[in-house]
Amino acid sequence: MRDCRLTIRINKSSKEIYDFYINPQNTPLWIDSMVKEKTNEWPIKIGTIYRNQNRKGEWSEYKVTALKPYQVFELTSSDGNYHVRYTHNEIDENSSELEYYEWVDKGELEEPFTIDVLQKLKTIVEAR
Repeated sequence: MRDCRLTIRINKSSKEIYDFYINPQNTPLWIDSMVKEKTNEWPIKIGTIYRNQNRKGEWSEYKVTALKPYQVFELTSSDGNYHVRYTHNEIDENSSELEYYEWVDKGELEEPFTIDVLQKLKTIVEAR
């Protein structure tokens, strides 16, 4: 599989969802494969570097390549092959649809997200 597109409705505003998932301290709360994440600067902007560590202790690095707060957030791996984009579609002031899209330019996705990952994000954000 070269790409994966998932969509979920979350009963919170796009701002609340976005503010939660861009915060590197929150990443391990909803992505089980991550134990740590950090950025090289805050607030984030185009060019900000996210580094995360998986359960095996391996580090990965991604650069913010598209950013429209509360609308679009995109990361690209340091080798330029892997991309992930979060797109928000506001339904009303208290709910929005989040589209998660990840793809590779060459090869196959190693561990594509499942809807379960986004369901966990939804559960945590809605409980706040």
